[in-house]
Amino acid sequence: MGLLSNNTLVPAVLSAVALFAGTVWLWPRLARPGWRPVSGRIGLLLTTQVLIFVAVGLAANQAFGFYASWADLFGQETDQGVVVDHNPGQRSSGPLTVTEIGDVPGKGGSRPSLAGQVQTVDIVGPKSHIASPAYVYLPPEYFQERYRTRTFPAAVVLTGYPGTARALVDKLHYPRTALELTKSGRMQPMILVMLRPTVAPPRDTECADVPGGPQTETFFAKDLPKAINEHYRVGKELGNWGIIGDSTGGYCALKLAMHHPKVYVAGAGLSPYYNAPVDPTTGDLFQGDKALRNRANLWWCLKHLSAPDTSLLVSSSKVGEKNYKDTLKFIERVKATETTRISSIILESGGHNFTTWRREIPATLEWMSGLLTGDQRSMSDR
Repeated sequence: MGLLSNNTLVPAVLSAVALFAGTVWLWPRLARPGWRPVSGRIGLLLTTQVLIFVAVGLAANQAFGFYASWADLFGQETDQGVVVDHNPGQRSSGPLTVTEIGDVPGKGGSRPSLAGQVQTVDIVGPKSHIASPAYVYLPPEYFQERYRTRTFPAAVVLTGYPGTARALVDKLHYPRTALELTKSGRMQPMILVMLRPTVAPPRDTECADVPGGPQTETFFAKDLPKAINEHYRVGKELGNWGIIGDSTGGYCALKLAMHHPKVYVAGAGLSPYYNAPVDPTTGDLFQGDKALRNRANLWWCLKHLSAPDTSLLVSSSKVGEKNYKDTLKFIERVKATETTRISSIILESGGHNFTTWRREIPATLEWMSGLLTGDQRSMSDR
């Protein structure tokens, strides 16, 4: 039974409820002195609390998508690791392979030309030697006859850490929201490429090129856009790509837009932080290289490097978010530059969770849509 399956959650909840009821029923019989009744009370209380903790944890994980599988939870995930191919003579199916085609959740049952489509893909980076699964949302216009020769803008969408890419589809509702906004005329048709920033699980690389390790920044800055451009009708000119993320993904989005403005002309960080942490999940990201450590610090970049020609969006909440003060400072730092543009979404209250991000995603997609360009002829045909 999978970690995210109802077949796991429902028995856990029923077991916790049953044991709680059993504890209430048996308690009078165990309310006697002696080591056996005392041991029984301790055993019942301990087992009940453990089962309640497990049930609540499974429910929270299913709601917020922290871990995708038991192996992911226990740090044993190996099926989505780093792929290195040094054999130039080996035949390859290309950097992107479509493995599954599905409907837009909540909008299914219609033809792709009416409701769009979500494709599950595997992407292999020839420069980074990283392989990662992803989900690609294609808007209805992509399948319509009058748009058959047109290109579309694209946005990479990243989860937090550890996160699951599927949560971007099922929990944060990016495809459904994009479809609704396009139909209401609030955003242009866009392709969304949704995946985890953890492309070398279980390690959290903070979207950095780790010396002697995963080249995650290279994957997102070079391999990923190239693979998508070669497989889908995405514009290849400056202004066609943006990037969005929450939490760790938000930090990555800001960093990639600042480091690679000729690739990502816009970066949106929902509840981001502004400097890469180094902890047990990351390992030694910089191997003592001070230049790499500085480059991963967005504060340092704003102070010591030329301001990039890109647009940034940050979000926070006055109550409920730890990054609120840092976000206000970051806004002021960017405003002091001459070429980097900054926008923000500041809620009165919120939290570091899916509920808050769902409130921010529609405005974020609208903002991104206004900055990206596809084939302008396709827009004039509408």
